[in-house]
Amino acid sequence: MGTKTDQNKQQKKEMLLNTAFHLFTTKGINKTSISEIAEASGIAKGTFYLYFTDKYDIRNKLIAHQSSLVFKKATEALAASGLTSLEDKIVYIADHILDQLNENQALLNLINKNLSWGIFKNALIEGSDEDIDFREVYEQMIAEADIPIRDPEIMLFLIIELVSSTCYSAILYKEPVNLTQLKPHLFEVIRSIIAAHKKPL
Repeated sequence: MGTKTDQNKQQKKEMLLNTAFHLFTTKGINKTSISEIAEASGIAKGTFYLYFTDKYDIRNKLIAHQSSLVFKKATEALAASGLTSLEDKIVYIADHILDQLNENQALLNLINKNLSWGIFKNALIEGSDEDIDFREVYEQMIAEADIPIRDPEIMLFLIIELVSSTCYSAILYKEPVNLTQLKPHLFEVIRSIIAAHKKPL
């Protein structure tokens, strides 16, 4: 159990993150200053620098945290789905994440095409104390796969890059088609990527 000081620090950090998220998604990152984030949080500007180096640092931490929350919801839904094959599990997660981003386009705008950074780099490579342990979930999925997978990190990186870049255009601009029309093509390519990374028995 943390001390009152630790709890107070965590509350201030969360207040800054929540305020930055609101300002970034309503005004945009470029039009939001550190002074505005601090003032709207009711926290001294100097205190901001105890937690974040600059506004791009808070943006990166927000992207990582929000991406982790999106993935957490998807994995919780997956646990109740009863799916067993690796392909079906990964497609299910991708589908769930796409639907979440479609429903929350302000979040998609913030994440932009950085979904791969937020999930892959932070959660899989570095891990995170505050957020879901994506590495553990993914490693378990690979361990349970019906056939061995070669280079699972590269496979995941390719899938997340594909999903994040294509969904951004489809959701926000309906380019080249809308999300509903894109999904069958996207899921077919995801299954192809997984198939290409299966080791022959």
